[in-house]
Parts: sequence; C-alpha cells; structure tokens
Amino acid sequence: MTCLRLILGDQLSHDVSSLADVQPGDVVVMVEVADEAEHVPHHAQKIVLILSAMRHFASELRAKGIRVDYVPLDDPNNTHSFTSELLRAVGRHNATSVVVTEASEWRVWAMIEAWPAILGVPVTVLPDRRFFCSLTEFAALATARKAERMEYFYREMRRRSGILMQDGAPVGGQWNFDVDNRKPLPKGARLPQRLRFVPDAITRDVMAIVAARFPFAFGDLEPFGWPVTREQALATLDDFTNNALPKFGDAQDAMKLGEDFLYHSLLSPALNIGLLTPREVCARAEAAYHAGAAPLNAVEGFVRQVLGWREFVRGIYWHLMPDYAATNALGATRPLPDLYWTGKTDMRCMAEVVSVTRRTGYAHHIQRLMVTGNFALLAGLAPAEVEEWYLAVYIDAFDWVELPNTHGMVLHADGGRIGSKPYAASGSYINRMSDYCSGCAYDPKEKLGPKACPFNYLYWNFIDRHAERFSGNVRMAMPLKTLRAMEPERLQTIRAESRAFLDSLPATGWAKRE
Repeated sequence: MTCLRLILGDQLSHDVSSLADVQPGDVVVMVEVADEAEHVPHHAQKIVLILSAMRHFASELRAKGIRVDYVPLDDPNNTHSFTSELLRAVGRHNATSVVVTEASEWRVWAMIEAWPAILGVPVTVLPDRRFFCSLTEFAALATARKAERMEYFYREMRRRSGILMQDGAPVGGQWNFDVDNRKPLPKGARLPQRLRFVPDAITRDVMAIVAARFPFAFGDLEPFGWPVTREQALATLDDFTNNALPKFGDAQDAMKLGEDFLYHSLLSPALNIGLLTPREVCARAEAAYHAGAAPLNAVEGFVRQVLGWREFVRGIYWHLMPDYAATNALGATRPLPDLYWTGKTDMRCMAEVVSVTRRTGYAHHIQRLMVTGNFALLAGLAPAEVEEWYLAVYIDAFDWVELPNTHGMVLHADGGRIGSKPYAASGSYINRMSDYCSGCAYDPKEKLGPKACPFNYLYWNFIDRHAERFSGNVRMAMPLKTLRAMEPERLQTIRAESRAFLDSLPATGWAKRE
C-alpha cells in the first residue's frame, strides 16, 4: 500500500500538514507544470523562485530519507498539469491513496475536488495549519461579525495569539500606531544594504530553463537574489530584524527614486511559499521590541501586516469566493493600458514603479496601492485585468492574497467589504511621500492644463463619477463637499481632460502579444 503525498509549490514547509505523519513507504510527489507557470504571464523571477525553491526542498526531503518523485519542467514525459501528473504518479507507484494539504487558491481547490473520481483512489485533504487563523475559525468570526473590518479582526488575532499583549491589553496602551507610520523619507536617510543571494547551481539551472522556455516572460531574469531555501529565508529574516525593522515604522509609506527596498521586510516571497511561517516572523519582531532593538510603532506596523492584513485577506478570499471575484461595484471597464507592462509613460511615478517591478518582481505596498493601484482606481480600469497584472508581475503574488488586496483595497470593486473608503488620492499625496515628482513632465501643483499631474484631474473626475454612490459614506464627506462647491465650467474641464488623457493611452493587450 503506497500513499502519495503531493506538495505544491507554495507548501515548502517541513511541518506542512501533508508531511506530518509521513511513513517509510510513502512517496512525496512534486511536479513542475506549465499550467501553473503560464496561466498568467508571470514575472521570470517568480517562476525561478518557485521552481528553484521546490528543487531545493526536494533535496532536503531526500536528505531526511524521504522518497521523492520529482517531475521537472523539462521532463519530456511531463504532461504539465497537476491532475494528469498525479494520475501518472498513481500508476507509477500503484498508489492506494493520496494526501494533500488544502490548496491556497480556488482554482487549484476546484481541481482537487475532482481528483477522487479521476484518480480512482481516496484523496485526503488536510487543513493548512501554517496560518494563525484557520478557515473554519474565520468563518465563525465572520458569522459573529468579528471579521467585518480588518482592524477588529486584527485585535481579535492579537488577543488569541497574545502577540504584543500584556495583561489582556495591547502593549503601549493602543492597538494601532499607524498614525506614526506615515512620514516621508528624511533627507539624507542612510538606507541599509539589503541581503541578496548569489544563485547556486540549482538556481542557475532553473534560470537557464526559464530563459529558454519563457523567453517573453515579463521582467528581468537577472540579477536574481531572492531566498530559495529555508536557511536563506531565515537569513533574510535576520537581516530585516537587525537592519531594517528599527526604521520600518516611520518610513513604511515612503517612496524614493532608485531605492527598491527601503526598510521593507522582503519576507513575503518566502512567507507565501512556506520557507517562513507567520508565527516565527511575528515572534522575531516582538522579541526585537522587548529587547529594545526596535520601537513599538515599527513592530506593531509590521505585525499588523502579517497577523492582521495577511490573515484577513486569506479569510475573506475563502469566505466569499468564487462570487467575490466577479463583483464590480464601481462599474470599471476600461482596458489595462500597455504602460503597466512597458513602463512607457511621462508620469515618472508610474514609470518608476513599473521599472522596479520589471527589475526585481517586487514593489512595496504603497507603490502598489497609491501609485499603480491609485491610477487603476481613478482610471476605472477593469478589475479582472488589473488583478491579472498584479498576480503576474509580483514575486509574492498568489491568488488568495493578491485578489482581495487588489479587488477590495485597491479597486474598491467589492463595494467596501475590505475598505470602508476607496484609496483614492491626487498627485499631492505622491509628491508628499516621494521624490518621484522631481523632474517629471507633469507638475503636481498644476490642477488643469497640459502640465497638470494627471492624478489631479483624474481624482476629481473619479469623485464626480461616483458622487452618488459615495454620498452616504462619511469618510468621503470632505471631497464631496469640495466637489459640490466646484464651478460647473471647471468640472466640465476636469471631465474633458480626464477623458482625453485616458483615451490617449494605448491598450493593446501588450503582454498577450508577446
């Protein structure tokens, strides 16, 4: 009797539930399939990260004496789908059962549901215990109305986990120090040199395969420096905790030309494929605070991203999918402009964020939310096209975390389920939080005319288009009041300049043509 234990590319944790009781006769199955690499036009470094990390993980399992059946991407017999490769593995090993940890994405979960009938053997699906909040627990919290907003869910997670808690109350006397974390980068700030890794032989082999098989993949293949092993991931955690966390809080919303990483953790790729766990990264941050090595506003801000947002959006994804993805509360339908793929635009902020994305597969949360995301919101870009872009180009993007963040927080396409107000801003915000506007073809202080920052008139055009919808939202009262006081002629000019600018942007489906 042979049990197959399937490990997916984002389940690279030695304590993942599907490996918890592995027996000597069991076989771990790992497959690299084109279906997963090609279902969106993934960044070249994202493909490298996952395949290299999978190969390293397989080597670690073999070193522990575990039997591994590994099908590489370039195996001539590879059928390039999870289902058909698992069917072949059942035949090779005369398997009598299959065990897998629950998938992180709805698309893969739908495949797993069909496997018992296709494979002809029992398939046991185990819960993913690597998160703080199980899907069952989130559903119960949602029913009890304790997951209506992230902030209240986050407080509940703090209580349950005990992180940054003392005698039942939050350390420091308040739950959230976000008001302290909205500063621009100080002039002359000395940014830390971030830890990057030289690709080893395994990674180099993968890079050669990706270059040959995906020559038109979005983004630069080199330099590649992301962690692909548990050891490297722990070193990245050390680097963040010791060198960046102390300054992370104050400047976490800041942006600077030519600085790709600032004080951000760079842990999300390793977290999202399983090389790190949310518990250990939160524990390290908390320990830094108690040791006096990092201030509370920095530690709480980081913990909120992991224990709060990351867990919350996962819960929302599984609680509301698949219908959630189809919502489009603002009726946005404009096609994604080519500039998202090419970076060819006179808007320096957009060009800079697309550039860092192309070079590294990464951009930090404010670049994603308040530059590329803000533009997508104001321009009324179709949610599905924007979400495909975010899923494709970012090295840490998986559907469960990308879709709710983009659909709800960035695009407000869920009508306010995740965010109580749309994250819309004019050019003044970007000018305040970055140096992107210096040398730009547009002036953030100009509101209308050929030199005006497009974010300025697009912002008021957005408020105007959705004024009726936002009329009952108290958090939108101020911009609506300003809109109502605006002279009709000015409003007509805003509408005309917005329409002319947006209509001038090519939207040819650039990535699909490649």
